[in-house]
Amino acid sequence: MFEKILIANRGEIACRVIETARALGVKTVAVYSDADANAKHVAMADEAVHIGGAAPAESYLRGDVIVKAALETGAQGIHPGYGFLSENPDFVDTVEAAGLTFIGPSAKAIRAMGLKDAAKALMHEAGVPVVPGYHGDNQDAAYLKAQADEIGYPVLIKAVAGGGGKGMRLVEEAAAFGDALSSAQNEATTAFGNPDVLIEKYIQQPRHIEVQVFGDGAQAVHLFERDCSLQRRHQKVIEEAPAPDMPLDVREAMGQAAVRAAEAIGYKGAGTVEFIVDGSNGLRTDGFWFMEMNTRLQVEHPVTELITGVDLVEWQLRVAAGEPIPVAQEDLSINGHSFEARLYAEDVPKGFLPATGTLSHLAFPDGCRADSGVRGGDTISPFYDPMIAKVIVHGPSRAAALSKMRHALEGCEVAGTVTNLAFLGALCAHEGFSKGDVDTGLIARDIEALTAAERPSAVTVAQAALAVSGVLKCPADALGFSLWEPLSHSVYLRRDDQQITAKIKCHSSNDVVVEVEGNDVRFLRSQTGWRVAGRALSNAVVKDGVVTVFEDYGVAFDVIDALDRSSNDGAASNVIEAPMPGLVKAVFVEAGQNVAEGDRLAILEAMKMEHSLLAARDGTIAEVMAEAGAQVEAGAALIQLEEE
Repeated sequence: MFEKILIANRGEIACRVIETARALGVKTVAVYSDADANAKHVAMADEAVHIGGAAPAESYLRGDVIVKAALETGAQGIHPGYGFLSENPDFVDTVEAAGLTFIGPSAKAIRAMGLKDAAKALMHEAGVPVVPGYHGDNQDAAYLKAQADEIGYPVLIKAVAGGGGKGMRLVEEAAAFGDALSSAQNEATTAFGNPDVLIEKYIQQPRHIEVQVFGDGAQAVHLFERDCSLQRRHQKVIEEAPAPDMPLDVREAMGQAAVRAAEAIGYKGAGTVEFIVDGSNGLRTDGFWFMEMNTRLQVEHPVTELITGVDLVEWQLRVAAGEPIPVAQEDLSINGHSFEARLYAEDVPKGFLPATGTLSHLAFPDGCRADSGVRGGDTISPFYDPMIAKVIVHGPSRAAALSKMRHALEGCEVAGTVTNLAFLGALCAHEGFSKGDVDTGLIARDIEALTAAERPSAVTVAQAALAVSGVLKCPADALGFSLWEPLSHSVYLRRDDQQITAKIKCHSSNDVVVEVEGNDVRFLRSQTGWRVAGRALSNAVVKDGVVTVFEDYGVAFDVIDALDRSSNDGAASNVIEAPMPGLVKAVFVEAGQNVAEGDRLAILEAMKMEHSLLAARDGTIAEVMAEAGAQVEAGAALIQLEEE
């Protein structure tokens, strides 16, 4: 076993590796950028080395600097985590050339699976079923369109390099192919430095089921499947293991196909073989096809760990250190069911825009596993993925595990940034998902219902007002009383540009009423504390002019100074602002140009994805205040329309 390893990553995966290494008595070295100097993974590691600027290209993608840090600290191996350099074969070569062990597959195996077109050809030779499509070298736009026409629409354009849904576009008719191809190639070039794409037949009711494999370079085993069908824009949202309604013969067939795939490339370590599955008529042995292989540990690996009782990071370290795979295939079995939900800092009502912010409060309930790379007080940086945590649960059955997930999400407390908690809760309450009737199109079909923002209840607003006032923290003898009428004062809040007035009336030291928009909400104090409508109050946090009530997945209000209640609305409606920090990738308009509602005005690249900025109304461009290549902050004015 290693004595010391370096983790070439950050965030929750770095913390996850450190936990297992610590349990095995292995010392760890963290690396960090300027933005991560005070990060959780840095605090957890035995040592930490600064490797550069905040942008990944200046730090976490600098393989030579990372290898130098490993050598200088006496690390014997490097664990790549996932993302960044984890599937970069040149980095593996650099690590091994330095006399270090790469805790993962060989560079040859990574190269074999790194390009989706070549990987599909290799899998076909190995007897693994592949989806009909074009995986050739000819990247001429007209030729690619001809191939798509021959395959038949709908088709999927996919970047041959990388993953995570980047460089991927669904084309449902021939007329849309040209624009979709250009967009996919541009995004692929930005994300992976390679514009090449492949074309695949799009399965109408697809399920995304992947198989966890583990190899020692010669032989491999599988640790059963995960269903990752609940996706939005090809990004996984909630994963589960095992897949619902999976027949034993299909599980065996998929497992064997995954093992053949791993053994065909002499795979060593943890990997995932992803299959696209036709769910239109039940799962069948002839209804699944190889999609790609991720030559690394996956974000969703915890659900596999919980149903098998295996620590996959421990296996990675043991096999990389020269030990055999700990168990044989016949020794592996499934115990119960597990779900993982990805908790992100993102603004769901604004189209799932990635968000930033400092976490003024962060807490997770008992009864779940929360893999997180941040703590209360940490900042969600615009330079990296905005994941806050992976919330993971396990139960004896799918229904029991899903019930635990609902309760876990309701108990998560996040303040300081917007999150997708309510969206995750809506998904877990979705009738189809509850029944296990899912495919990759479920979220898109029901997106309006899943993202509908409910107005905060009077009880929630009243609790926010009381938290701001400090009334509930006062001892019984400090509230005072009035001889003729209750003492009262007002609290002013704002949510979604709407101002709310809450009038607090203290009838006695144990009886407070808050009047909110014509509703009276009564709070009574008992020996066990304050209660409203017969139940205990929800937790609340007030910080930096924002009060967050941890009810309905967390509801935040701006606190308005009673002496400064003027509203400055109006002018902003003519200005197109950057919804988040990012790079202006392209600007499509100029001053004096007429535009119609919905026209694309510019593209902002942020958090590794492209976001189109659209005209909110018909009008004429008055001024363009940013040019392509400019780095802008959230809220920066980019384009202004003339006054109506």
